[in-house]
Amino acid sequence: MRDHEGENVPHGAHGRPRTAAERWAAFRASPFLPAVVLVVILAAAAGLFAGSYSYTMANPTPRHIPTAVVTGPAAPQQKAFVSGMEQALNASLRLTGYATYGQARAAVDDQREFAVLRTRGRGVELNVSGASGATVAQLLSEAAAKVGPATGVPVTVRDVKPLQHGDPRGLALFYISLAAVIIGFVGAIQLSVHARGLNPAERIAFTAAYALLGGFAIGAVVDWWLGALRLPFVESWLILALTMFTSGMVFTMFNTLIGRWAMIPTWGLMVLLGNPSSGGAVSWPLLPSVLGLIGRWLPPGASVNAQHTAVYFRGHQHAFPFLVLAGWSLVSCAVFWFWRHRHPGGRDTAPAHAAP
Repeated sequence: MRDHEGENVPHGAHGRPRTAAERWAAFRASPFLPAVVLVVILAAAAGLFAGSYSYTMANPTPRHIPTAVVTGPAAPQQKAFVSGMEQALNASLRLTGYATYGQARAAVDDQREFAVLRTRGRGVELNVSGASGATVAQLLSEAAAKVGPATGVPVTVRDVKPLQHGDPRGLALFYISLAAVIIGFVGAIQLSVHARGLNPAERIAFTAAYALLGGFAIGAVVDWWLGALRLPFVESWLILALTMFTSGMVFTMFNTLIGRWAMIPTWGLMVLLGNPSSGGAVSWPLLPSVLGLIGRWLPPGASVNAQHTAVYFRGHQHAFPFLVLAGWSLVSCAVFWFWRHRHPGGRDTAPAHAAP
């Protein structure tokens, strides 16, 4: 409509300003709402990611360090050394007596103890195990070097289970497990984006396929190409593949339950909580007690534990980490399969009607 001077003037519903409810409805229907939500989520995730790793790894503090003691006649120098170590560490050595040194070493190989203490003449011998936990072995060795002279007790420190030369800080196993975890759920995300039409059985099959191939690639690069670790290849490969499959199916489960926001619980469970508490970068006696307990029940911790035993303590493998990985995989697959009609993917398998 034009006025007498020929200019457009608003009229009717088009002329009134939109109400707050109408503006909100338009905003919800636009791509700006999910973009704003993502900005907030990513900012929070960045802070939480840095905080979770800093909390567990920046200043690891010992609390109770399992230590084997070869029992024998009560030795005053041993008591003085233990007391000095606990004061220096501001923590307790959780001492367990063993009748012979062989039994104590077997407990270390079984990963129930982190060190062996025994009397040697007028002094003591502390056997640490770098493979059991590099951070714990380093902490014990440094403390013993100071406590010995302070208490007047001669101390001999030996690493009876050293790390491999290509992994002097014991982080390689953590890194390969971290790679399997992250690529596992990233692969599931990519299947949802680029292979959206996969049906449930096909999606599980392709998740298993990239897990097997990806686990093989990780092991081949680390062992055969870089030579950073000497792996028991088949066992390590299958652990990595199971880890990758579990991680992928965990994302698929959350994608089934909550749709496009599935990355939030997956990232929180596997990265923010699972990786720092896995014991891979910081041994569990140095982690906050709650994280040390929870970490063993999560896929990253189970993967690190299984891989760690396979590489350094062959013949002493435990079933528990494999049960944890298998349990998460089975639950994730079961949830996905039971509620597969809710998953944002798949295709219609009904036959098309014939054209007239």
